[in-house]
Amino acid sequence: MLKAKEALSSIRRKIMPKSKVKEAIEKEKTKQGLPKEAFAIVGDPEDPETWKLPHHTRAIFRYLQGRIDLEKTVDWDRMPAAVAALSPGGYRGERVQASAEDIIAAARHLARHYEAAGKSVPDTLGALI
Repeated sequence: MLKAKEALSSIRRKIMPKSKVKEAIEKEKTKQGLPKEAFAIVGDPEDPETWKLPHHTRAIFRYLQGRIDLEKTVDWDRMPAAVAALSPGGYRGERVQASAEDIIAAARHLARHYEAAGKSVPDTLGALI
Protein backbone atom coordinates (compact mmCIF):
# COMPACT_ATOMS: atom_id res chain seq x y z
CA MET A 1 0.00 0.00 0.00
CA LEU A 2 2.86 2.39 0.84
CA LYS A 3 4.51 1.84 -2.54
CA ALA A 4 1.24 2.63 -4.28
CA LYS A 5 0.96 5.94 -2.40
CA GLU A 6 4.56 6.84 -3.25
CA ALA A 7 3.93 6.03 -6.91
CA LEU A 8 0.79 8.17 -6.91
CA SER A 9 2.68 11.08 -5.32
CA SER A 10 5.37 10.80 -7.94
CA ILE A 11 2.80 10.88 -10.74
CA ARG A 12 1.06 13.92 -9.19
CA ARG A 13 4.34 15.83 -9.02
CA LYS A 14 4.93 15.17 -12.71
CA ILE A 15 1.40 16.05 -13.77
CA MET A 16 0.87 18.99 -11.39
CA PRO A 17 4.09 20.98 -11.12
CA LYS A 18 4.60 23.31 -8.17
CA SER A 19 3.05 26.72 -8.39
CA LYS A 20 5.29 29.72 -8.76
CA VAL A 21 4.31 30.84 -5.26
CA LYS A 22 5.40 27.49 -3.79
CA GLU A 23 8.67 27.71 -5.72
CA ALA A 24 9.28 31.23 -4.39
CA ILE A 25 8.58 30.08 -0.84
CA GLU A 26 11.11 27.28 -1.16
CA LYS A 27 13.79 29.56 -2.63
CA GLU A 28 13.36 32.39 -0.15
CA LYS A 29 13.83 32.46 3.60
CA THR A 30 10.46 32.56 5.29
CA LYS A 31 8.87 32.70 8.71
CA GLN A 32 5.33 31.38 9.12
CA GLY A 33 5.38 30.84 5.35
CA LEU A 34 5.93 34.57 4.76
CA PRO A 35 8.92 36.49 3.34
CA LYS A 36 10.62 39.30 5.25
CA GLU A 37 8.58 41.87 3.30
CA ALA A 38 5.46 40.70 5.16
CA PHE A 39 6.79 41.91 8.52
CA ALA A 40 6.80 45.44 9.95
CA ILE A 41 10.10 44.89 11.77
CA VAL A 42 12.98 43.01 10.16
CA GLY A 43 16.05 42.99 12.40
CA ASP A 44 18.39 40.87 10.25
CA PRO A 45 17.09 40.09 6.75
CA GLU A 46 18.97 36.78 6.82
CA ASP A 47 17.56 35.68 10.21
CA PRO A 48 13.80 35.03 10.22
CA GLU A 49 13.83 34.87 14.03
CA THR A 50 14.35 38.67 14.04
CA TRP A 51 11.28 39.37 11.88
CA LYS A 52 8.34 40.72 13.85
CA LEU A 53 4.75 41.82 13.34
CA PRO A 54 3.47 39.90 10.32
CA HIS A 55 0.70 41.84 8.58
CA HIS A 56 0.47 40.47 5.03
CA THR A 57 -1.01 37.31 3.56
CA ARG A 58 0.92 34.85 1.40
CA ALA A 59 -0.35 36.85 -1.57
CA ILE A 60 2.68 39.05 -0.94
CA PHE A 61 4.62 36.60 -3.07
CA ARG A 62 2.47 37.67 -6.03
CA TYR A 63 3.24 41.29 -5.18
CA LEU A 64 6.95 40.50 -5.17
CA GLN A 65 6.51 39.01 -8.64
CA GLY A 66 4.81 42.24 -9.76
CA ARG A 67 1.46 40.56 -10.28
CA ILE A 68 -0.73 42.44 -7.76
CA ASP A 69 -0.76 45.65 -5.74
CA LEU A 70 0.87 45.54 -2.31
CA GLU A 71 -2.25 46.81 -0.56
CA LYS A 72 -4.19 43.74 -1.73
CA THR A 73 -1.87 41.59 0.38
CA VAL A 74 -2.52 43.29 3.73
CA ASP A 75 -3.91 40.86 6.28
CA TRP A 76 -6.52 42.99 8.03
CA ASP A 77 -7.19 40.18 10.51
CA ARG A 78 -3.60 40.45 11.75
CA MET A 79 -3.32 44.24 11.72
CA PRO A 80 -4.95 44.86 15.11
CA ALA A 81 -2.47 42.49 16.79
CA ALA A 82 0.48 44.16 15.05
CA VAL A 83 -0.79 47.59 16.11
CA ALA A 84 -1.38 46.46 19.69
CA ALA A 85 2.11 44.95 19.92
CA LEU A 86 3.58 48.40 19.25
CA SER A 87 1.65 50.03 22.08
CA PRO A 88 3.07 50.33 25.60
CA GLY A 89 0.41 47.87 26.82
CA GLY A 90 1.36 45.44 24.09
CA TYR A 91 -0.56 42.59 22.53
CA ARG A 92 -1.91 40.33 25.26
CA GLY A 93 0.19 42.34 27.69
CA GLU A 94 3.47 42.00 25.82
CA ARG A 95 5.06 44.78 23.78
CA VAL A 96 7.21 43.85 20.81
CA GLN A 97 10.90 43.66 21.72
CA ALA A 98 12.50 46.24 19.42
CA SER A 99 14.37 49.53 19.55
CA ALA A 100 12.40 52.76 19.81
CA GLU A 101 13.45 53.61 16.24
CA ASP A 102 12.16 50.27 14.94
CA ILE A 103 8.86 50.71 16.77
CA ILE A 104 8.34 54.19 15.30
CA ALA A 105 9.29 52.98 11.80
CA ALA A 106 6.89 50.03 12.12
CA ALA A 107 4.11 52.36 13.32
CA ARG A 108 4.64 54.60 10.28
CA HIS A 109 4.67 51.56 8.00
CA LEU A 110 1.40 50.19 9.39
CA ALA A 111 -0.20 53.66 9.33
CA ARG A 112 0.58 53.92 5.60
CA HIS A 113 -1.38 50.71 5.02
CA TYR A 114 -4.39 52.13 6.89
CA GLU A 115 -4.19 55.37 4.90
CA ALA A 116 -3.83 53.54 1.57
CA ALA A 117 -6.95 51.52 2.38
CA GLY A 118 -8.90 54.66 3.28
CA LYS A 119 -9.22 53.50 6.88
CA SER A 120 -8.70 55.70 9.91
CA VAL A 121 -5.32 55.27 11.56
CA PRO A 122 -5.71 53.74 15.04
CA ASP A 123 -4.96 56.09 17.94
CA THR A 124 -2.19 53.74 19.05
CA LEU A 125 -0.30 54.37 15.81
CA GLY A 126 -1.14 58.06 15.81
CA ALA A 127 0.47 58.45 19.22
CA LEU A 128 3.67 56.81 17.99
CA ILE A 129 4.04 58.73 14.74
